Amino acid sequence: MRNFVFLCSVAGAALMVHGVGHAQQDDRKGDGETAASNQTITLIERRREEGILVNANRTRDVIYTENYTGSVTVIESRMLENRQTRDIADVLRDVPGVAVAGVAGQTQIRLRGSEANHVLVLVDGIEVSDPFAGEFDIGTLQAEVGARIEVLRGAQSALYGPDAIGGVIAYESASGRSVPGFAARIEAGTQSTVNGAMRYGASGTDWDAGLSAVVVSTDGQPNARGGIRDIGRDSYTLSGKGSVDVAEGLQLRAAARFIRTEGQTNDSDFDTTSPTFGFIVDSPGTGFTNEAIYALVGARAEVLEGRWTHDISAQVADVERETFGPFGVSSASEGDRFKASYVSALAVANNHTLTFAADYEVEGFRNATPGGFVFDERREIEQVGLVGEYRYSGAAFDVSAALRHDINDLFRDATTFRIGAGYRVTDNTRLRAAAGSGVKNPGFFELYGFVDGRFIGNAALRPEKSTGWEVGLDQQFGDSAALAVTYFDSELEGEIFTTFPPPTFIATPANRVTESQQRGVEVSLNVRLAEQWSLDGAYSYLDAEENGVEEVRRPEHIASMALTWTAPGDAASATLVVRHNGATPDVAFIDPSFVPVRVTLDDYTLVNLNARAKLTDQITAFARIENLLDERYEQVFSFVSPGRSAIVGVEARF
Repeated sequence: MRNFVFLCSVAGAALMVHGVGHAQQDDRKGDGETAASNQTITLIERRREEGILVNANRTRDVIYTENYTGSVTVIESRMLENRQTRDIADVLRDVPGVAVAGVAGQTQIRLRGSEANHVLVLVDGIEVSDPFAGEFDIGTLQAEVGARIEVLRGAQSALYGPDAIGGVIAYESASGRSVPGFAARIEAGTQSTVNGAMRYGASGTDWDAGLSAVVVSTDGQPNARGGIRDIGRDSYTLSGKGSVDVAEGLQLRAAARFIRTEGQTNDSDFDTTSPTFGFIVDSPGTGFTNEAIYALVGARAEVLEGRWTHDISAQVADVERETFGPFGVSSASEGDRFKASYVSALAVANNHTLTFAADYEVEGFRNATPGGFVFDERREIEQVGLVGEYRYSGAAFDVSAALRHDINDLFRDATTFRIGAGYRVTDNTRLRAAAGSGVKNPGFFELYGFVDGRFIGNAALRPEKSTGWEVGLDQQFGDSAALAVTYFDSELEGEIFTTFPPPTFIATPANRVTESQQRGVEVSLNVRLAEQWSLDGAYSYLDAEENGVEEVRRPEHIASMALTWTAPGDAASATLVVRHNGATPDVAFIDPSFVPVRVTLDDYTLVNLNARAKLTDQITAFARIENLLDERYEQVFSFVSPGRSAIVGVEARF
């Protein structure tokens, strides 16, 4: 509750300042206009509109996908609206190279076969991972009106430091300038599901502000094999951001977000004599509560007619998590982060940019599980990062290079790099290539353990290191189709894993002495089939192995397709989404010796269908069916995922 009160105060202040105004104030069409004219613009124009990137460089200045030297997918608000996305995790399944595995209380994302804690998630420029858990539960991120997503694939540690071995997922809420006015939606459906969202945006000559709220409540469905206990959840999100120009060339900005999620869970059967030992079973009275608050304030100054910029910012994250059972709290954790950054960029000549950045970050974490039997001392990790970046964007040739040196208080200092180039062979054909490295520092559990006799930490762990490269082809076919194909290859050294050394055989982490390799192919296709029809497709092939053994929760094949029809004048639309997840290796603890057993989860295909129709210029009715074919599937061993559900709702914009 204290976080909620504080967040309300910060969100109110954020209405006076800006979260990401520089990107949102581009002079081209805003997201709302793009959606309104969706049926008339050509594919090339649409890709240009959706090609804005603000997280592919440390200055957060606008660059375009056509000049980016790596692999990126931009999910604009139009796509989120067409697919009626509510959980951001769902639409990430449509991005090449992304694997999603979710259960109640934790949804993980993996990029290009990396681990879940190798993906950096930014929300309005704020790092949102839980310092205690080492990763972000993407299942807590709900889609807001006008939001957009950038997915940068490949090691980004040279720009952002640890946590970005696999890449970066950046969620950007709409500014008051890009999506002005009032918007609200309310929907309800099966499993007593209710989802409501409200947003207000406003702007003036020298300011803009936006405030948004999202509430989700559902009774859920059983998630144990043969279970009857519904696993529901309630989620609340309140966010605000804004900017103000206090003087010529000087802008202040702020952003804040509060997320609280409460839900039920089921436990594994721990009875070694039971036929369901190691399987998820109905567990009345068990659940979880996650609460997080994030905030950022910053200032940006421009001199030399805007050619030299200086940006200083400070951000905080405070994350608290609890799980509970019939007899009270069974586990709890506290994680917090403070980060301060300075970024200076100089345009030294036409299309040449030099950037210097410095980051100071301190993360704290504590195991707050009650009972006195855990290692509950508060610990901290401190780090300083220094970044140099160069970018050139020309008519036919683009190049970028970045070098970062991290000074760590607990580990050996690390240096990472990223370099890339793109060459436009013809007006419709572009080749690109990139290479880079990344690091991931050990986390709380790995360093300090959990409880004596069950999981012992290893203070001698060293950071994981990854080096990789990629080559890609971007091909346009007139103004009706666009194809992107990328091959990537990377190696991870010193992967941290759980071992059971004799004579005690108590679990403890260690660095592997063998290498983990990830290689694969990513394909994306955008086609305008006719005046009112468009098709978006994605396919990923992944070969991820550790010393010749297939890595878990990384399917070899993932594919998706979204077919959208839009009526003339945007009076109505319908979208069919098909998502296929190939057979997936996993581990199960179904042997009484507690030695993990490798299993293979069956492949599955999900079909979603939605439609909307304008009742007036301001009011739209919509409906959707998720998992239309009522597929029964598991994303994680023994956790049954939801079956068919149906939703109807109405949206108003003024």
